[in-house]
Amino acid sequence: MLVVETSFSARLLALTGIGLVTACAIGAFPASSMAQDATKSTSSTWVVTLGATVEYGPNYEGSKHYSFSALPSFDFYRFGDTPEYSAPDDNFDYTLFDLGSLEIGPVVGLRDDRLDLNNLHLQSERRVRWNFDAGGFAQYWLMENKLRLRTEVRQSLWGGDGLVADLALDWFQPVGDKLVLSAGPRMSLANSTYMSSNFGISAGQAARNGHVRTFDAGGGLKSVGFTVAATYTITPQWSVQVYEKYNRLVGDAADSPITSQFGSPNQNIIGFTLNRTFNIDF
Repeated sequence: MLVVETSFSARLLALTGIGLVTACAIGAFPASSMAQDATKSTSSTWVVTLGATVEYGPNYEGSKHYSFSALPSFDFYRFGDTPEYSAPDDNFDYTLFDLGSLEIGPVVGLRDDRLDLNNLHLQSERRVRWNFDAGGFAQYWLMENKLRLRTEVRQSLWGGDGLVADLALDWFQPVGDKLVLSAGPRMSLANSTYMSSNFGISAGQAARNGHVRTFDAGGGLKSVGFTVAATYTITPQWSVQVYEKYNRLVGDAADSPITSQFGSPNQNIIGFTLNRTFNIDF
């Protein structure tokens, strides 16, 4: 699942855009009944899910200030395939190698505006702007559609924002026919380029500010946490999801003045997603 978080105006635009795309898609490809769908060729029909999310969380990684944001999401799979469960913090992926319980393929994500150092009174124009990142994912089902181990390794495509590696373990538990609960721990690592961009403070920035020390943020473990979610299927076409993501910044990410002096190591995000699923024939 692809998740985007940007500035407030861009977030609002993204939410509006995803609604327009969804409306156009619904008009162009009206949903049919399950019985009608079953007669269609699985080789030419794709199941597409568009979603719109509202989140309440930190303004940037390490911030103690919270705000609302809007995020679009997107997913698809071939009709006839059994859809797998996913977590709200999965990025958009495509399985190239399906080796039974093990799946491997490319993954793409979007990074938000991490922070503006002007807001921290460091008298610097440096800013870590929104960025695409891409890489690979691998996930292994320890128990089919129950217990999943997943890792993503993603490198920023421009801007020198570095590389991150996310590790997740999720338990998925259906409750009846319409409700699915999920929960699991998280761990995130980053290289020195990412850490320096997001948590480092140069000697020049420290000198201009006068109230903050130079900080050289090295690569390594960045955060640990957990994610919990509940997904409810209203109809075959509509579903809703609520979730909470908590991460505790550790190591240099927590020790940086950006976090320890201006922000907080505790990062908590609450989200609500409305999804619309429809079929496309080619």
